[in-house]
Amino acid sequence: MTETRTRLLDAASDIVVRDGAQHLTLDAVAERAGVSKGGLLYHFRSKNALVEAMVQRVVAEFDIAMEATPGQPRAVTRAYLTATIGREWSPSGDSDSDRLVSALFAATLVEPSALEPLRAMYARWQERLEEDGIDPAVATLVRMAVDGWWLSRLVGLAPPGPDLHPQVFALLSELIDREDS
Repeated sequence: MTETRTRLLDAASDIVVRDGAQHLTLDAVAERAGVSKGGLLYHFRSKNALVEAMVQRVVAEFDIAMEATPGQPRAVTRAYLTATIGREWSPSGDSDSDRLVSALFAATLVEPSALEPLRAMYARWQERLEEDGIDPAVATLVRMAVDGWWLSRLVGLAPPGPDLHPQVFALLSELIDREDS
């Protein structure tokens, strides 16, 4: 990925996280990235193409995180937990999970069909979770809890704050590590 393309995707995510998806315009992205609108259009023909690229980048990065420690029981479930919500609470909107949330939020509002690559990857991730060497129901419960967590961030439905975030993360980690899984 070229440096300019990366800057444009980062700028788009930043706009969604900091200003809201309604402010995601090609002009705003070009300005935030420090490139001309023509430069943006060279990389992304339209706002829909930009949003699709945001989702594709997040899917690719998340898939890499899920591959981090293959073959070890619980590794996939733990990677899912960490990659989705992170170990630490971040009010800044700069975490990888915030970038995931921003891309998904933009996609649902701007171009719902951009979620198709994510739907396909979710099916693959679910299969990997079910084969993670722990009770598939436990792995699925962790996935669903984590998905609900970032969904609450996505739409601002009282996500855990700085005091509660590490406690919830620890409880989900304990669930993953249960000896009787």
